[in-house]
Amino acid sequence: MLSACATVPAGKHDPRDPFERVNRSVFRFNTAADHAVFQPAAKAWQAVVPPPVRHGLGKFVGNLEYPVTIVNDVLQGKLSDGGHDLTRLLVNTIFGLGFFDPATHAGLERHDEDFGQTLGKWGVASGPYLMIPLLGPSSLRDAPAKLVDEYANGRHYLSDQHLSYGLWVTSKLEQRTQLFDADAVLERTYDPYAFVRSAWLQRREYQVRDGAVDDPPADTGEDAPVN
Repeated sequence: MLSACATVPAGKHDPRDPFERVNRSVFRFNTAADHAVFQPAAKAWQAVVPPPVRHGLGKFVGNLEYPVTIVNDVLQGKLSDGGHDLTRLLVNTIFGLGFFDPATHAGLERHDEDFGQTLGKWGVASGPYLMIPLLGPSSLRDAPAKLVDEYANGRHYLSDQHLSYGLWVTSKLEQRTQLFDADAVLERTYDPYAFVRSAWLQRREYQVRDGAVDDPPADTGEDAPVN
């Protein structure tokens, strides 16, 4: 039903997106769900919860998730980064209690690694672009890799599942508040789907190659004629 209702703009199609018709349908569903539920919830979260509390909770969840980066440092052979990130985790846990970030003030910058990047380092191709219901952009390589990362996430081992789920929801709400500026950009683009796809694919390649990529112009669809 979704694919039957989807329309694909005329013109050159991105070979990285063979499932574009279905992906566009999922993108429209995600956009509708975001406007109806997630965006209002994030605005309410931002309005009700004081910024210091929001930021502290965000850092606490990020600290629980940081073992994902450390494990993937090691899997990629980045042993120096692994030691750096382990030190960062210990400093923030012991001296920041998970809610503060003294490690950054001490010069221990945050890294971001995951199993999808590890597979890319090992030579596994990204595969087709995917738009996942409610979760957003991904790829055939990166979508299942998220399940592997879950086992390195400290939140996964909390005995209280209600607490674990509550922390997950909290982190998603805070992440959504950080995307409010991007909403205006998407509203101005001729083809928001193509904009999101291009931005995600370029950023993902940048992450996998540790920044060693060229910067081709984004396929935003902004130059396309408006009917």
